[in-house]
Amino acid sequence: MIDYSFSIYDLEYFLLILVRVSCFVYVAPFFSMKNTPANVRVAISFFTSLLLYQALTPAEAVTYSSLAGYTVIVLKEALVGLLIGLAANICTSIVNFAGSIADMETGLSMVTLMDPTSRESTSITGALYQYVLMLMMIATGMYRYLFDALADTFILIPVNGAVLRADSLVDSMLEFLSDYVIIGFRIVLPIFCSILLLNAVLGVLAKVAPQMNMFAVGIQLKVLVGLSVLFLTAGMLPGIGDFVFDEMKRMIHSFVGGMT
Repeated sequence: MIDYSFSIYDLEYFLLILVRVSCFVYVAPFFSMKNTPANVRVAISFFTSLLLYQALTPAEAVTYSSLAGYTVIVLKEALVGLLIGLAANICTSIVNFAGSIADMETGLSMVTLMDPTSRESTSITGALYQYVLMLMMIATGMYRYLFDALADTFILIPVNGAVLRADSLVDSMLEFLSDYVIIGFRIVLPIFCSILLLNAVLGVLAKVAPQMNMFAVGIQLKVLVGLSVLFLTAGMLPGIGDFVFDEMKRMIHSFVGGMT
């Protein structure tokens, strides 16, 4: 006969695992999209926590002296899950930054649309890069890496074992900001260089043929050249995904290192 009995200690430990996993799923890329049903997120969090509980049940109980002490432990687990998910999620904003620069160079910066995944207004090229990145995350199995990283954090950062080091987390964020700009400009570099050359050509033509309205001609040419370069460089999108995924892994390692 199967014994389904469990102690209060087991319930408390399972709830702490559920808090960390739920907070991670709430902010992690792909899982945190607004068009993902809430019951799907709850199911993913619950069954993932159940699997982790079967593998991670410790020999010693989580000790606390009062309700306030248990509340502090819950908040610590929630913060660990949020920071791990944030480390992965902020890396996806690199493609939105690159898309904004591309649209600004091609004259499409005022053309925005509503992104159904985030319920926010975004640029056309940024939305394109964002959807391609999500498709590559599914195709390459990057979402499995995120759950593997979450499971490994329970070994590196046991339940009620998080020690937040603000200096390490701040250094990780500052280093990310520098990589954020570098990777963003690498993504948009073909469009940026093409429009720069086009501006130089238009400047020469404005001196050679001042009777031509280069402002009206330049607007149309920038859109045409920008879309053409975007189409011709579509083969670079897998490399863009590699840039972002490598940065995502490095950020997760840095954030976990700041909490151990």
